[in-house]
Amino acid sequence: MLKPYELLENILLDIENGLKEGISSQNLAKKYELSNGHLSRLFRFAFKQSIGEYIRSRKLMACLDDLLNMDLNVLDIALEYDFEHETSFIRAFKREFGITPGEMRRKGEIVKVKPPLHLFSENKLGDSLLFGPDIVMVPQFYIVGKRHQLNNDDEFFKTGQKVGKDFMDKERLAIKNAINPKIFIGLSKNNETGLIDYLTSVQVSNLKNIPSGYCADTFEASLCAKFRNIEMQYSCFENIQCVINSIFGAIQKFSYDMNVKYAMLSNTTSFMKVNLSQSNGKYIQIELFVPIKKI
Repeated sequence: MLKPYELLENILLDIENGLKEGISSQNLAKKYELSNGHLSRLFRFAFKQSIGEYIRSRKLMACLDDLLNMDLNVLDIALEYDFEHETSFIRAFKREFGITPGEMRRKGEIVKVKPPLHLFSENKLGDSLLFGPDIVMVPQFYIVGKRHQLNNDDEFFKTGQKVGKDFMDKERLAIKNAINPKIFIGLSKNNETGLIDYLTSVQVSNLKNIPSGYCADTFEASLCAKFRNIEMQYSCFENIQCVINSIFGAIQKFSYDMNVKYAMLSNTTSFMKVNLSQSNGKYIQIELFVPIKKI
């Protein structure tokens, strides 16, 4: 099975080469021995849009040259690019460009074309894909979970992996007011002793009725740098050390970039987020949020 970078790189190339060949997410999934659901989820992880919408957008872009050839009728162009009906082609064209094919021909209007997607070398980290940072505002939220004190060394990742898996397998079930019990949140704080307070948790609607032996915390609203890592895994907590190491490497690069207008806040709280409902046994997305300030 191809790793995420190579798989998506091949898929983007296949789409460009197959715009007149009936390219679809279904035949791409079959080619790469994935379910259509697995492929669709991976594509949305990476590019924040559906693969079906992207293929349709690329077909509409490719048809523009044909459309400007007045000897071709709109129906023939629609069929050539695998639209079932002229009306469905016209509707899709108007959604994409804001005008109908006929209006474009009559008025000669300039339309804005979205460039094709690309992966860049900086997105590739070993066997995984890294995106970011995106600068986001994270609202205040509440969490409940199990608190652990971990050494700030290589053992942090191994121990953090174990306690995170134990929490999601068993301990989260005791929290009755979880907003989404399948979204794991790992909250990290440096404490005065030099250890890391690590809270394996889920987000809750309020801080009432905390189960015995559990802890509550609040992440205050903060401007954050958000990093996303897409990993090929059979368990979302396997190989977590490599994943987090990759993300922290990107954070260090971001911190020392003189062109960046933000700085990381030291001695603050960061959190990792994993949505288990999006895990499909093949690929998983891990997000890390690190508070920043404008400079």
